[in-house]
Amino acid sequence: MWEFRSMTFWRAVFAEFFGTMFFVFFGMGAALRWTTGPNHILHVALCFGLAAATMIQSIGHISGGHINPAVTFAYLVGSQMSLFRAFFYWAAQILGAMAGAAVLYGVTPNNMRGNMALNTLQPGISLGMGTTVEVFLTMQLVICIFAVTDERRNGRMGSAALSIGFAVTIGHLMGMYYTGAGMNPARSFAPAVLFRNFVNHWVYWVGPMIGGAMGALLYDFTLFPRMRGLSERLATLKGSRPPETETQQDNRGEPIELKTQAL
Repeated sequence: MWEFRSMTFWRAVFAEFFGTMFFVFFGMGAALRWTTGPNHILHVALCFGLAAATMIQSIGHISGGHINPAVTFAYLVGSQMSLFRAFFYWAAQILGAMAGAAVLYGVTPNNMRGNMALNTLQPGISLGMGTTVEVFLTMQLVICIFAVTDERRNGRMGSAALSIGFAVTIGHLMGMYYTGAGMNPARSFAPAVLFRNFVNHWVYWVGPMIGGAMGALLYDFTLFPRMRGLSERLATLKGSRPPETETQQDNRGEPIELKTQAL
């Protein structure tokens, strides 16, 4: 495929690895309970939100700054990226999350490492409740991402990266009381691998993936429909070369990136 032969594609894949690694390192690092106090939830929420905003601002123009398998799945459901690219993004995000968690594990004292297992259902929260919370947390995040990065939107104001960071922050402010606020399967998977603890782990995959898909469908088919035919959507999913790159050769020799990857 043309994407596989493109250096732009591989830079985007590496950017997803890089961005997810730093997102997990800083976010999970802030979640460690070095001290106890009433502001711990706010501290964690702000760090995850600011880490997301910083990484998206840093790599958004390279890969789109997904740093989350559920977000990539949402773009796939919305037929805004190829299945081929999504597969490599998922691999990069999972490996990046594991790398970030591993580095954090290595620089953290033994008596503090247990706090890295952030995603646990709180007492009284059933599997169904936890999954539903994760669906809603991720759905609001994806709707925000689709809205602030929509190239059809006129008169965009403010920073898209900061808006997405705020969506991550409010998700943690509410979700940490229920599920620990997963919202990101890669971020949940990394500590599960380190501590070999996969109890109820499926909640942190199923919930965000459903939420991401619902957010994509709600925005792209209801709130602000994209008027595209089935053939065009299938061509995007298959990764067909954009028509303008077939007929127009530029000096760079690189294929044009998906519009959804520009923040």
